[in-house]
Amino acid sequence: MALAVMLLNGASFHGGCCRPKILFSSLGPLLNNSKLYSSYRRPGAEPEKKLSWQNADFSFKKVIEYLKTQLSLLKKETQDYLQGPGGHPLSQHLLEQTRVLWQFRSQEDLNKWVISSDVEIGGKSKVYIKLGRNNQAALLYGTLNTEVPRDGETQYSGYCSMRSRPAVGSFNRKKYYDWSNFNSLYLRVRGDGRPWMVNIYTDPYFSHQKDDLYTYFMFTRGGPYWEEIKIPFSKFFLSSQGRVQDNQHPVCLDKTLGFTIGDKVDGPFQLEIDFIGLLNDRAHKEKFAYEAYDKN
Repeated sequence: MALAVMLLNGASFHGGCCRPKILFSSLGPLLNNSKLYSSYRRPGAEPEKKLSWQNADFSFKKVIEYLKTQLSLLKKETQDYLQGPGGHPLSQHLLEQTRVLWQFRSQEDLNKWVISSDVEIGGKSKVYIKLGRNNQAALLYGTLNTEVPRDGETQYSGYCSMRSRPAVGSFNRKKYYDWSNFNSLYLRVRGDGRPWMVNIYTDPYFSHQKDDLYTYFMFTRGGPYWEEIKIPFSKFFLSSQGRVQDNQHPVCLDKTLGFTIGDKVDGPFQLEIDFIGLLNDRAHKEKFAYEAYDKN
């Protein structure tokens, strides 16, 4: 514990404003308290007076287990790197036309995703996720409630979402997806007829890009039959507060995928997802589906 406090104090007073973030990301898995940063705080609520590291409990047993796990991951990453892109031979990588990113067959597959709703801002919507029938799909369900919290500041409410966890490598390093061999997102879903936003979140390199994401509106058919949906990357538009920005494509960035419902209709909803994958549709030649404007 004393060692952890000394490290944190040293980073705070000698490293400037950026060092604590790097140190927290490195020590995070070794600490019993996973909340090392402040979460959303309701308007008018008092901030926590304790510093984030004061509740940390450093454990040497966890250090040994963590090092063993991360070294084994590093070994596998090295072997995959020597073998070829994505752990496949170069010839197979160049000829690859389909790839399954996520499929839902066990609880471990569900643990790769997180759910959230307007409860975080004081709303009343509810969302849940579980394995579907015969453990063959993910069932996202809940109730949408557009009642606005009475906090005097929030103006809109009523959303639920499901978002993939960011991919990380050994020693908590950020990993990057390379989708440059593909031009379409491919999903097998079964909805209830309500529209969903399919979002691809990217890393905000600059502060003014923190709300930028690639968006596509997916309209489910409803009924008892599954539907296979192909979404070309050209159909995604890079939006910031709802405005089309440019014709970039979400193909070679670090990203997380998400599904959001917020159609302003109170009531129950559900969406079943069998798998999410990538497709290289050689017949699709469109580069950008929206009217582009020259920037000044």
